[in-house]
Amino acid sequence: MTARKNILVVDDDPDFVEINKTILETSGYQVAVAHDGQECLARARTDKPDLIILDIMMKTVGDGMFAAQALRQDQATKAIPIIVVTGVNQVPPFNIGPDDGWLPVDAFIEKPAVPQVLLEHVRRALGQATTRIERGTQSGAR
Repeated sequence: MTARKNILVVDDDPDFVEINKTILETSGYQVAVAHDGQECLARARTDKPDLIILDIMMKTVGDGMFAAQALRQDQATKAIPIIVVTGVNQVPPFNIGPDDGWLPVDAFIEKPAVPQVLLEHVRRALGQATTRIERGTQSGAR
């Protein structure tokens, strides 16, 4: 039997966290939760998740972006795949996506995330992809 993959979901919206935790657990993943960038960094260092799903704007503007940058600079966490799920581009004047400097993540999905698209991004990030993500429905991996 294959060990269950551990996913850290990071968002300050309790409804988003609960919905996506349920989706992921129903699909066979173990899920831990953090509610801001600092908690994300602490949990990533101690729990060593296989994947992080991260919001950009939480308690402070850019909280998730700064957490992603810190994760990539830390030897203990820099190899953990990061998927951003955010509504930041719905707030003018923002229009961001994966970027090696400012937003060093593996995939970017706009909220609300379609469960099947989220799961396919998760499988792809964990090397378990079975189908191709349709372009145009959600942002793809870089």
